Parts: sequence; structure tokens; C-alpha cells
Amino acid sequence: MTGPQSFSTVKARVLNRVYARLSARQKAAAAFVSQPEPRTIGSFARGRQLMAGNYLFAGYLVEAAKVDIWDVSAPDTAFEEELQGFGWLDDLAAVGDSAARDKAKRWLYQWIDLYGEGTGPGWTPDLTGRRLVRWINHAIFLLRGQTDQNLTDAFYLALGQQTRFLSKRWHATPPGLPRFEALTGLIYAGLALEGMEPLAEPAIQAIAHECETQIDATGGLPTRNPEDLLDVFTLLTWASMACAEAGRGTPNRQIAALERIAPSLRTLRHSDGGLARFHGGGRGAEGWLDHALAASKTKTRSADGLSMGFARLSGGRSSVIIDASAPPLRAASFNGHASTLAFEMTSGRRPFIVNCGSGARFGADWRRAGRATASHSTLSIDGYSSSRFGRAKHDAAHEPLVEVPTYVPMEMDTVSDGLKFQGGHNGYVPTHGLTHARTLELTFDGRGMVGEDMLLVIEDADQPAFDRAFEATKLNGIAYTIRFHLHPEVDATIDLGGKAVSMALKSGEIWVFRHDETLNMALEPSVYLEKGRLKPRAAKQIVLSGKAMGYATRIRWSLSKAQDTAVGLRDLETEDLDLSDLT
Repeated sequence: MTGPQSFSTVKARVLNRVYARLSARQKAAAAFVSQPEPRTIGSFARGRQLMAGNYLFAGYLVEAAKVDIWDVSAPDTAFEEELQGFGWLDDLAAVGDSAARDKAKRWLYQWIDLYGEGTGPGWTPDLTGRRLVRWINHAIFLLRGQTDQNLTDAFYLALGQQTRFLSKRWHATPPGLPRFEALTGLIYAGLALEGMEPLAEPAIQAIAHECETQIDATGGLPTRNPEDLLDVFTLLTWASMACAEAGRGTPNRQIAALERIAPSLRTLRHSDGGLARFHGGGRGAEGWLDHALAASKTKTRSADGLSMGFARLSGGRSSVIIDASAPPLRAASFNGHASTLAFEMTSGRRPFIVNCGSGARFGADWRRAGRATASHSTLSIDGYSSSRFGRAKHDAAHEPLVEVPTYVPMEMDTVSDGLKFQGGHNGYVPTHGLTHARTLELTFDGRGMVGEDMLLVIEDADQPAFDRAFEATKLNGIAYTIRFHLHPEVDATIDLGGKAVSMALKSGEIWVFRHDETLNMALEPSVYLEKGRLKPRAAKQIVLSGKAMGYATRIRWSLSKAQDTAVGLRDLETEDLDLSDLT
């Protein structure tokens, strides 16, 4: 529930409205400099759902077969923003037939009639940039067969108005993805539309400056959100392509940023082509990551080490991605998760060990739950997360991380039969005097992984905190759990008299989880929080639970493919999108 808003937010909204109204008085763009080429990827299945009147945005489904998109009562601000950003135009273009074109044109001109005078919720710089890119991408699709010159003039007038609005207001967006969206839209429109060329050059220099200040040396963003990084990378690639098509060079700072980001995205890419889901990010639209990497023509890979704070192990068909750095802080931490030393594992085309994901689309309670350490595949001390959350000043979407691990050492090495990751963090030292250390070893063939988790009192100065926490339990021990969240499509059962868990993937692979039998093991319910779904998906988790009784506690466990699992599998099963699948 949204509370009182800050003065800066109110001021930005008022100025956006003022400049939107002023831009409505500007003259139209003349025409396109050259024929625009569509670069955004839509979903044919989602396009068909839109055609049927099933409006699925921001986790909400509105079924209104005989109602146009602008007549739908938006259940949430995020729903309205997705409508105003025109991302759905990609889906209608993916359908591509005359009925889809007619619907896209009708909804476009309805928007111009309703909001073209600078009114409505869509006049923010980031949404305007997003909208302009879609309009220009699909201009040929929208204008094909257009015989009414008045409608064509209205389209060019709206393009010109939005471009001039962006030229005045892009700087009001927060640094990061919103600003990159605004600037890319301005560059795109400035270079594509006759008469708008003078507006492009300042935006080109501004986006180069943002590349220098927002993209760090490892090719990462302050938010440490992999999906945000993919979106920024895609926008920068589009901006570079627009410059090239206009006969302009791309600034060196932007080229250098692309060369830093591409290797990081390859590190964050699982073996199935999806992104690791950390710090509020999802897997990314299917095929989007590979398309962006191919379009960038940047083929370098990261050297061994961290990329945006993440480490990667890969062998055979398996990939493991580990959060090996402290979470983001301050304004960058509003979507940050307490996920230090959590990992995800994918085998071939099948996600296997996962994190619960971001619950932002499912309300404030799910948002908080998804950010907690217990929602990640790592160790947590019962009742505590490895990072602590501060109070939101205005609403639940602005709860920053205020206490995070200050020391997160890590090391990558090669062992005789595979790759080895070692890391640790001091997130539990202030509360319990304990340091969490984790070792993961993945075999070269990707058929097995051995893990070790330790809780240690390392410094003499940490002993009083441990003693106090231990005494508070009446000497029963400090309870902890190690969780392994499973993807919803993994079929798991306890096996071998409770000593192991067998897991069947849809590919036909069988994996077996074992531990050193010093802990209690259970198979418990979990959830998988996924963008585009109407509600959380039911899943399972393997939970090891025990108690730390001294200054050193050690737990060993393993994941391995069953011996009769084939080395290579033809995993051809696909999942078709249907409304029943989204629930």
C-alpha cells in the first residue's frame, strides 16, 4: 500500500505533467529518415491471448473479451505502467496478421486520443522512452495499409511531441535502467525522425556518461540485478545500432561499456540460456539474452573471478551461479536480497536448484519473503537473514538493506576432477559471532557437485557474541538450516530410508541428494515466484536443520546424477503458454 510520497517525487511528477502539456503544442515530426527495422521480440502466444481479450500484465489477469485495452480498469500501478510502455505491441506484431494489425492500430490511436495532449500516467521519461522505441520499431507494421492521412499525421505528431518531452525530462529519471530507457528512446527517435536530429547528439553524449558512471569495471550495475543488466545491455546495443544506421559513430565510452557487460552476462547465463535470478531479477524473456549477445557482436568471456559479484562453475551440461559478494546498498538496494553465498544450478535445459525469486508482483508480504535468506539456496540462522532490512520511508517498495556482510572473501580454483569455489561472509557476526563459509566443487563432466558449509567463530572478538547467543538458547544450540529450493518441475521424493532425496527432471535425468547424516533432513513445501504468473507456483525444498554447539560446525552434502542417467539426453519437451499454466 502506497503511503505519503517524498517532495522530490511529487516535484518530478508535476514537472513531467507541465512539460508533457508544453510538448503537446509542438509541431509534428516530418517523416522517418529511413525505414525502421523491428528489434524487439514478442510472444506469439501472448499476442493471441491479447487478441482474445485476456490482459495479463504485472501478475494480474483481466479477462475482458469485448473491452479495448484502454478501457480496462488497471488493478495496480505496475499494470498501468506495462500498458503505457507498449511492450504488448511486440506481442501483437509477433502474431502479425491483419486482425492483430487492426487491433494494434486501434489501440495506438486510442492512446493518442486519450493521452496525446500530455495527460495520463504514461508521461514519465522512462515509459516515454520505452513507448517511443516500440512505436518506431513497429512503425511499418502500424502504418501498412494506412489510407487516412489524418491518422498518419496524428502518429507523426505524437512521435514528435514525445521526443521533445524526453529531450526536456530525461535527466529527471533515477540513474540506472530508467535513465537508460529514457536516453535510448530519445536517441532512437532523434536519429529516426526528420527534424529531430539536433535532439540526438546531447542524448548520445549523456548515455556515454551514464555508461562510464553506472557500469563498473566488472560490467555490472549497482543494483546487482542480472535482468536489469540484460535490459541495459539491450538498450545500449539498440542505441549503437541506431547510431551506425544514421552514419554516426558510437562513443568510445559506450563501446567500452558493452565490452564490459557482455562477458558478465555470459557468466550470469545458465546452461539453458536463462539468467540467474538474484536481487529482484528474473530469467529474462526467452531468447532475449542470446539475441542481445549476438547483436552486440562482442564475443569475449570473463576471466576467472567475479562478474557483478557473481561466480560461475560449469561442467558438462551443468552450470552453477553463486552470489559471492555483499548485496547492494542505499538506493540500489530497494530490490536487493539477503542472498550472499546462495547458488542456483541448472542441468541442460532444466533449472534444478533455484532461489524463490522476487515476490514484488505478488504484494508487499511476498516481496519481503522473497528477499529473506530463507528464500534462497543457502544457509540461514533461524529467524535471521544474512542482511537486515531498514524501514521504508514511503512504501514497502522502498525498504533498503541497511546491514549487509562487510567481508565476503572468495576464491576460485581447479581441483583434480573439477572446479572449486570457496567463499565466506560475516553477515551473522554482529548477531551470533558466526562466519558462514561455503565450498562448492563441480566435476568437469557436470554430473556431480560436493558442498561443504561451515559456521565458525574466527576472531577472538567474536566469541562474546556467540556465547551470548548460545546462552540465550539455554545451551540447546544455535539453530540453523540449509535450504535447497527446487524448481516446480522437479519431482522429488525421500529415498533410502530417509538418507537421500531422489529428484527427477523432465529431461529424464535423475539426481540424488545426500548429506553426512549429522543433520535432520526433510522435504518441505516451497514456492517459485515468477514474473508473468498470476500467483506463486508450488514447489519443494530440501531442508537440512541442525544446531551449532561450538565455535566450529561443519556440514557436508552432495548432488550427483544417478549412475544410469545417460551422458547425453535429447531433451525435446516444450511448454506451451496457456492461461491455465499461468496460475
